[in-house]
Amino acid sequence: MKQESKKHIYDMERACSRISAFAQGKNFADYNDDVYFQSAVERQFQILGEALNRLEKADPDLAHRIPNTRDIINFRNILVHGYDKVDNEIVWGVVVRYLPDLREALAGLLES
Repeated sequence: MKQESKKHIYDMERACSRISAFAQGKNFADYNDDVYFQSAVERQFQILGEALNRLEKADPDLAHRIPNTRDIINFRNILVHGYDKVDNEIVWGVVVRYLPDLREALAGLLES
């Protein structure tokens, strides 16, 4: 694996870890009521999506070993460019439903 690709995967894994740490012991009501919490989670999703976007350009085959590559990049684009259309329920749903599997996939890539 190229060093640049490994860095992007590491950045994605670190963003996932941070989101998980922020969300530990929290629920949707906590997220929905705390603009700082929302901002922190959204920022890490932006980093995650941008790192994947860069990985896709640098090493498309590796990027597509990550589940839902295009969805993750599109989610980042919504957070950045569609800030006024961000739905807290959707963001929280991604945290709860998809983040654990993504972390696992990224950890597997870092180990290989």
